[in-house]
Amino acid sequence: MAPISLKRYAVLASLCALTALAPLSAYSQQAVLQDGIKVRPLSGTRIFAGGENFNEKSKLQYAELVRDAKEKNALVPDSDPQVKRLRAIAQRIIPYAARWNDAASSWQWQINLLNSDEVNAFCMPGGQIAFYSGIISKLNLTDDEVAVVMGHEISHALREHAQAQAGKGNLAAVGAKLAGAGLSAWLGVDPNLTSTATNMAAKGVMLKFSRDDEREADLIGMDLAARAGFDPRAGVVLWQKMAAVSKGAPPEFLSTHPSGSDRISQMNEHMAQVLPLYARSKGVSVDALPPYRSTAIATR
Repeated sequence: MAPISLKRYAVLASLCALTALAPLSAYSQQAVLQDGIKVRPLSGTRIFAGGENFNEKSKLQYAELVRDAKEKNALVPDSDPQVKRLRAIAQRIIPYAARWNDAASSWQWQINLLNSDEVNAFCMPGGQIAFYSGIISKLNLTDDEVAVVMGHEISHALREHAQAQAGKGNLAAVGAKLAGAGLSAWLGVDPNLTSTATNMAAKGVMLKFSRDDEREADLIGMDLAARAGFDPRAGVVLWQKMAAVSKGAPPEFLSTHPSGSDRISQMNEHMAQVLPLYARSKGVSVDALPPYRSTAIATR
């Protein structure tokens, strides 16, 4: 067999890279129509994340976090009113979780509050939720706003975004290496130069997918909150508050999160889909809903 020329090798490497990265377009699959926000198929790339090992590691990380917080007296006790508040809100949202992922019906849900000034919250794969006290106190969140935050974080777990991101990262790394080798052979330059360029390109792709995950979680979070009887209009106010305390955030194209204005615009565009769910939970028409009332951010 004749040896493969450098140019042919470059073409083959590039094709391999495209094949490796092809699953990253999983979001283009057809959505399932229903009332409220459309249910999209789970990303196929999550199968490259490590399966059950990934989920088990996530549970261990959460358990370690809670244990460390308890040792440092940073775990807010079960008797605290804010902990009871978070768990009451979660109990209203959780019954609707399986709508987005059948596995959620068997999750061992946990909700904990950590004493920290950090404005943050998260939900691990499997339903382990943590709120930082800073997000509640600094934003002076209403129950509706807490529900939107919680719905958003739960949505990441339901849509298996962490698994999909890990799978995409593995695929992007393979694609970047193959593309770098192809470019090196084609241009006749040091492979280190081309690998740097392709790695930067791969990171840009990953940032984009992270922003897409955030947008999806925003919408599903509003849907969950609305079905549970919380006002989805709280999402708009939430991001207005977030913008007030997040000055100096990096530009959107360098961030894993969309800009606040982008998120507010998307929420408003989909309000017609989720507001009827909230009205239905209250037994009234959309026109009969009173204006949403929030609480101002505490000033010092």
